[in-house]
Amino acid sequence: MKAISQRELRNASAAVMDAVERGEAFQITRHGTVVAELRPVAPGGLVGSSELKAAFAHLPGGGFDALRAEADAVFGEDRVGG
Repeated sequence: MKAISQRELRNASAAVMDAVERGEAFQITRHGTVVAELRPVAPGGLVGSSELKAAFAHLPGGGFDALRAEADAVFGEDRVGG
């Protein structure tokens, strides 16, 4: 991964973004210290809520109370303020 300064990113942002579109990744530095990474988004991008609901539809339901009971069974019933 190539390291570039914040100034280089600012002055050549179009060229850097073109490189990212081609699959390159960059570490962005400020005063010689890496502060961020700039890389392409994973293939497929973001997933919408309807797709997530469909993907998890087969999981058992039960809501918060069922989840809480399962957590209590595994970890005990220690509660903050109660």
